[in-house]
Amino acid sequence: MKRSLTLVACLVSFHVASAADLVGVYQRALQNDPQLREAEATRLAALEAKPQALAAMLPQLTGSGLVSRERDRGSSNTTESVSVPGGPSFLESFPFEGRTTTYNHKYGVDLKQNLFRWENWVALERADSQVAQAEADYQAAQQDLMSRVAQRYFDVLSAEDVLEAQEGALSSVSRQLEQAETRYAVGLIAITDVQEARASHDSSAAAVIDAKRQVASAQEGLREITGDLFDTLARPIEPFELSNPDPISEDRWVDMALQQNLSLVSSRLAADIAREAVSAARGGHYPSLDLVANGSKVTSNGSSINTDGTPYGSQTLDQTQRTIGLQLTFPLYSGGMVSSQVRQAVYQQRAAKERVERVARQTEHDARDSYLGVLSEISRVKALRRAVESNATALNATQSGYEAGTRTAVDVLESRRLWIQAQTDYSRSRYDYMINMLKLEQAAGILSEESLNRINTLLKDQPRPVEGRPAEGRPADEPPTAAR
Repeated sequence: MKRSLTLVACLVSFHVASAADLVGVYQRALQNDPQLREAEATRLAALEAKPQALAAMLPQLTGSGLVSRERDRGSSNTTESVSVPGGPSFLESFPFEGRTTTYNHKYGVDLKQNLFRWENWVALERADSQVAQAEADYQAAQQDLMSRVAQRYFDVLSAEDVLEAQEGALSSVSRQLEQAETRYAVGLIAITDVQEARASHDSSAAAVIDAKRQVASAQEGLREITGDLFDTLARPIEPFELSNPDPISEDRWVDMALQQNLSLVSSRLAADIAREAVSAARGGHYPSLDLVANGSKVTSNGSSINTDGTPYGSQTLDQTQRTIGLQLTFPLYSGGMVSSQVRQAVYQQRAAKERVERVARQTEHDARDSYLGVLSEISRVKALRRAVESNATALNATQSGYEAGTRTAVDVLESRRLWIQAQTDYSRSRYDYMINMLKLEQAAGILSEESLNRINTLLKDQPRPVEGRPAEGRPADEPPTAAR
């Protein structure tokens, strides 16, 4: 029973999902992606900048206490004037040689209220920018997660498509090898045709092995984000619906990106923070004014004993102190530290401005590239869909010619290679179209779960084809003639 429970616990800890679509995979990634959780923790840490800046403006109250014991050993001679009633005064000496023990107790409360310190006021303004930047960075991390999930989701599907095509090719080449061996046995073809078919079979088998390795690698990449392995993923529907970007204007997408792109927004806020840091550094040259107050109580009890053990005397002090005042601090010279900090902040501000320019140019490039990518992929998907049909027809014709003796085995192998390439290119083009749509919205700063839902409508749960058997809504892995 214990072993069974342990096995169940292991299976639960390594969850394997049976099937999922794009939105379902994203929901798992929201819960399990370490990169997003890191971004969330960074955001929460940055949000503390505002209460910390406010705290510097509020009263600072501290309490202190001191308990001490002091022991002194030595000698002294005290002379005092002594008067006798009805007689003259005279001086009398009181010598002491021994030790003195004193017990001190001191308790106090210190209050300090800053009235003016330039750095504190700048820090309060800078905290607002830091909080806004943290929010922008976290939203950018969420959008980046959507993009990464989609990329790795479609990488898995693309790798599976390649595997399916290679498995179909291996099945077809295996049948061709059998036919070649049969024909060679009855003397209809030369041994070279058999050798070419066998070489193609071995190459196809190696390609299947490599394709399986690519599928495993792509699945591991998706598991890295989600923490789960998925048996099947929803695939694109057929006919695959294509739509132009809305609005259908490259410049409008660029304008949206330059205004709303979260990475660009974050870099602009970073430039604001750098500018305020320069102002704060210059505050090191300004005076500061504080209201200070203190209340303390001191109690001291001491006793003296001569070396012969006789008491010499004792003293007691009980004192209460209260002070209140204004403290003005004016920096005069700090070894050039403040001037160096100002120069450093100016250089950092300059770097922040250049970073804004760099991110702006990159954002414009990404927006234009993704927009053109969507339009080109629309045309490419349509062209490759026709290419799959054309190459299937050409393969059927070539294989018929091979059976009639007018075409060679090499012609059939080359025609099959072109048909397989057209299949995989068509599948990849559909994934690239959907990825470019998401990247375009990410560049414009409007990528959201609604965007994933729209892409998800183009997907459908379908069984994975095996050994040349086509799945519903997918091009067949073998042309009609080749499957005979």
